[in-house]
Amino acid sequence: MKKDLKVLYKEQVVPSLIKEFGYKNIEQVPKLVKVSINRGVGEAAKNSKELDSCVQEIATIAGQQPTLNKAKKSVAGFKIRDGMIVGTSVTLRKERMYTFLTKIINVVLPRLRDFKGITPNGFDGRGNYNLGLKEQLIFPEIVYDEVTQIRGFDISIVTTAKTDEEGLALLKAMGMPFMKS
Repeated sequence: MKKDLKVLYKEQVVPSLIKEFGYKNIEQVPKLVKVSINRGVGEAAKNSKELDSCVQEIATIAGQQPTLNKAKKSVAGFKIRDGMIVGTSVTLRKERMYTFLTKIINVVLPRLRDFKGITPNGFDGRGNYNLGLKEQLIFPEIVYDEVTQIRGFDISIVTTAKTDEEGLALLKAMGMPFMKS
């Protein structure tokens, strides 16, 4: 059994980051804040069954009920009216966040075809990492026969790191499989 991420963070990641970056205070060491999972529902906004399946899939993957995101203004080019549902999102913190990241690192990413690691280019300049997945079928909870349409979603990992270098070091130490550069 793999070690719990929270225990791994306290026992191994914190000392290695203090040594690597020379932090004077343990509170300076970057830590995970939250994980956000977002999915635009697109055509599902017009079809309530598709919307329900979208919400159900995100809830199954995250272990928490997602919120529905509504359009703030109308956009005629996309046939979107003000107040229309355009996406779903869920924010995971504390134990659910660690459980989800453990699942991503140990189960989901290795199931990707021809997986050589995730790109280290997904950082935003402030130490937060964004990852896009093209399909929901790589999650073991999703039953293939119940999927009506292949849809991807975005995962944002928010940290307290000040730079991308610190964020990369934190996520690498936590076990994220980054590509060799």
